[in-house]
Amino acid sequence: MTSKVDEALGYEQARDELIEVVRRLEAGGTTLEESLALWERGEELAKVCRRWLEGARARLDAALAEDSREEEEATGSGSQ
Repeated sequence: MTSKVDEALGYEQARDELIEVVRRLEAGGTTLEESLALWERGEELAKVCRRWLEGARARLDAALAEDSREEEEATGSGSQ
């Protein structure tokens, strides 16, 4: 479950923190408990990023659909 703090993170903030988590995991030298905590944090950050990207995709799809409708109306090629 994502916390309210995570929900307030912007895409770039979440991405940058995720990059740091991955860097620390790849560097090694952490205990099993620390590694698990980092992995769990990475999963949460990935969810935040995914939600941002899905929202951006939905906005782009809506804008493209609107542009398409406007173009059809302007050219008179819409349904009659």
